[in-house]
Amino acid sequence: MRHRLLALLLVSAGALGSDGEMAQPRFAGGNQLIRPAGYRQWVFVGSSLGMSYDKGQGETAPEFHNIYLQPQAYRQFGETGKFPDKTILVMEIVSSEGNASINKRGRFEDRFLGIEAAVKDETRFPEKWAYFSFIGPNGEPLAQAKPFPKEACWKCHNQHGAVDNVFVQFYPVLRDAGSKSER
Repeated sequence: MRHRLLALLLVSAGALGSDGEMAQPRFAGGNQLIRPAGYRQWVFVGSSLGMSYDKGQGETAPEFHNIYLQPQAYRQFGETGKFPDKTILVMEIVSSEGNASINKRGRFEDRFLGIEAAVKDETRFPEKWAYFSFIGPNGEPLAQAKPFPKEACWKCHNQHGAVDNVFVQFYPVLRDAGSKSER
C-alpha cells in the first residue's frame, strides 16, 4: 500500500511540474492556418489600445489588441531571448466603449471582433514568420486562414520588430522576459 501511495505521489508531482508539449500550429491545404484553440489559457503578454501604423487621425472608438503566447514559447524566450520554432502569437481584437453603466471617463473592452495570429515556422515559410487573420469579409470568424502577402505584415515586422519580427518593444512582459536572458 505504501508503495502505491508513493508511486501515486511521484506521478502527481511529475504531472504538476511538467508543462506539457507546446501547442503546435496546425495547417490545412495551401498553408492555411487552422484557428488556434485554447489561446486564452496561454500567457497574456499585453494589450494595446488604438495602435496604428498610419499617421492619420486616431479613431474615436479605438480597438483593444490583446496578445497571447504559448507558455512554453514564453518560457524559452525568457531563457534564450529568442522565440522558438512553432511559436504562435494570437492577437485578439476587441472593440472599445466609453459610455455605459457608471463609466464617465476612459474606455473598456466591449465586443469581441476576432483574432489574428503570427506563426514562426522555419521549415514552412521562407521568411520564418507568417501572419494570418481569422476575420471574414463581413466580420464572421473563420476556421482557417491563408497567410497575408509578405508585403502586408512581414516587411514591417521584420523592419520594426525589436526581437525576431515581434514588436517586443510594446509589451513590458516580453521586454522583461527577454532581458533576463541577457543577464
